[in-house]
Amino acid sequence: MAYVADYAVDAPERAEIDALPGPLLLEFGTGWCGHCRAAQPLIEAALRDFPGLRHVKVEDGPGRRLGRSFRVKLWPTLVLLRDGREIERLVRPDDATQVAAALARLAG
Repeated sequence: MAYVADYAVDAPERAEIDALPGPLLLEFGTGWCGHCRAAQPLIEAALRDFPGLRHVKVEDGPGRRLGRSFRVKLWPTLVLLRDGREIERLVRPDDATQVAAALARLAG
């Protein structure tokens, strides 16, 4: 799955995320967050070069367990995982080149 328009309200369990094989872009944010909306074109553009990359968008907020398990503080937060292990994180990305480079490292 590539670019996902909306943040999923029902987040998967942490164990499900940890068990996913291969590369995964896990994005935390909300639809009403200005920083999240501003980052969407950057993320979408970067993902075009990686059409097979799994991308999971999860709505975050107070009491959301998955976001807390990843210690998310600001939105959007992009957590790049390979085989359930975090390899990199981008917080409030504002540069398409930065996002693309991170995805290239994840896919590589």
